[in-house]
Amino acid sequence: MKKWLIPLIIIVIVIFGIYKWAVGINNTSVTLEADAKTAWSNVESSYQRRNDLIGNLVKTVQGAADFERTTLREVIEARAKATSTTIDANNITAENMAAFQQAQSGLSGALSKLLVSVERYPELKANQNFLELQSQLEGTENRINVARDRYNEAVNKYDIYTTKFPNKILASMFGFKEMARYKADPGSENAPNVDFDFN
Repeated sequence: MKKWLIPLIIIVIVIFGIYKWAVGINNTSVTLEADAKTAWSNVESSYQRRNDLIGNLVKTVQGAADFERTTLREVIEARAKATSTTIDANNITAENMAAFQQAQSGLSGALSKLLVSVERYPELKANQNFLELQSQLEGTENRINVARDRYNEAVNKYDIYTTKFPNKILASMFGFKEMARYKADPGSENAPNVDFDFN
């Protein structure tokens, strides 16, 4: 066997090993990123369900002739803002996430105010459509929470994989960037102050 053949075989084996390693990192990163994007789509889908239910809730509440128009207007405006604030799954940045969360928090606040003010209207509290929508909204809030947690879990797996050494070197060369997580709203660690005094 010729002397130059052994080093050539070693070089070919090393190059092939590096190639397989790079392909493995890229393919796993692609899979984990796609899982995180799918999880984000599920978050948006849950919020869309809530927005649809709120639209039906507003129509039901509008039937109560003397219901506070200001409260309804706040809900309608917050819903419009929340539905217009979306994030492209390919561009989930901390800034986009903050804007999305702010819009959703505004809607949550307006909805809470609406539901508290319903206490003054016995005919609404007895309305079967209203009660069913209120129950569906509660279930949807739980779905939203689960979807956000699953999104964060998927992002965590992706971020850990793409930022570990030596994966980080190739992942950054292939254009994989850290994804933003869904964070709790500022002040959510404090218990809400609910006032049922309507006098």
